[in-house]
This record gives sequence, C-alpha cells and structure tokens, in this order.
Amino acid sequence: MDELNRKTVEEFKQAEKNKIIVLLDNIRSAYNVGSIFRTADAFLIECIFICGYSPPPTHRSVHKTALGAVDTVDWMQFEKITDAIHQLKENGYAVYAIEQAEGSTGLEKFQLPGNKKIAVIFGNEVTGVQNEAMDSCNGCIEIPQHGMKHSLNVSVAAGIVLWKLVNH
Repeated sequence: MDELNRKTVEEFKQAEKNKIIVLLDNIRSAYNVGSIFRTADAFLIECIFICGYSPPPTHRSVHKTALGAVDTVDWMQFEKITDAIHQLKENGYAVYAIEQAEGSTGLEKFQLPGNKKIAVIFGNEVTGVQNEAMDSCNGCIEIPQHGMKHSLNVSVAAGIVLWKLVNH
C-alpha cells in the first residue's frame, strides 16, 4: 500500500481539490452512487451534491461500494436539484448537464469556462437529467458514442467526464 502513495483521510481532506462539483440527480442505484464517490476520491473532486431520491452515503450499499470514499469526499444533500444549481451559480460555478440533448457540446470539444469552477449533473439511469434542471444549466455536455448502444452506466459516464475535466 505504501508503494501506491495513497493519501490518508486527513491528507485527502487537506489536499487541494479540483474545482469540480458533481450533482447526482435522482440516481436510483446505491451502487452507482458509491462508485461515483470512489471516482470523486480518485480525482480529488471538491464535493458531491446528492439530489432528490439519490441514496446518501449513509445508505449501507453506498457505503459498501464506495470503499471508504464517503469518508474523504465532502457531500451535501438537496431535496430539489434546482436549489443545488441555484446555490452553485450564486457561488460562481458554471453548471453543465451530462446528457444526450439537442445543442449539446461533445465532451471532446468542451472547453472549461474561464473561471474553471464547474459543476456537472449526472441524471437518473433511465430518465436522465430532469428538464427543470436542464433549463437551469449553462449548457449540456455529451459523451460521444459510436456503437449501436448510445447509453452508458451513470458511474462509467462520471468516470469518463471527470477524467476529462481533471485532465483538460
């Protein structure tokens, strides 16, 4: 474990974070939420906003899948995603939905906004990001897909998008 140069929980808490906040919009699977916590830990993400009925880190299956990341990654819970978006915009974040939608920008073409404070919304596994949330966003980012299936598991999508944003 020492050779992996892993941070302790305290070292993680003190480390400078990437100015990225993840919003989870009505994610139904606790396993997906836990997996996204692990990814957020891997990329030093600032915070996760748990919105709607997405299970919080206190849920047993989230905790199990996160493998300790619920102890390192900060999180907040919101009943309504629009309240979370409003708070983020008041604090200078540009908010983008990760969704297949008309007028979306391909992830490969997306440029971070000048202030580099960004929040990204990952939506429900079946219905995606709520329309009300989409209407409140600065834009929409789409992961290009070239196969027959044009959908990814939400935790896989989070991994792809967060890697790209961190390694812009």
